[in-house]
Amino acid sequence: MKLLSSTLSFLRNKFLLATAAFVVWMVFFDRNDMFTQMQRRSELNELKQSKAYFEKQIAENKKFSNDLQFNAQAIEKYAREKYLMKRDNEDLFIIQPLEEK
Repeated sequence: MKLLSSTLSFLRNKFLLATAAFVVWMVFFDRNDMFTQMQRRSELNELKQSKAYFEKQIAENKKFSNDLQFNAQAIEKYAREKYLMKRDNEDLFIIQPLEEK
């Protein structure tokens, strides 16, 4: 009986109740609750990954662009691959992979 009364008096503590209510409010009911924060953190990580990917793509495209502006061999290679151009005395064979059904 003594244990029950001491437990009840502990639960009647207004500071403990206020702290518990505050923690419950912040974790579950607030606009920036714990679940929203976790979702935003995962979204931020995804955005960082996509930023790194696009920065890499931009660097590769800048290098390719510089090669096309100043390197004659790169221009010829691009024209042959992209537009299927050939020299006058060459034959061009296009090989396409079989499509799976």
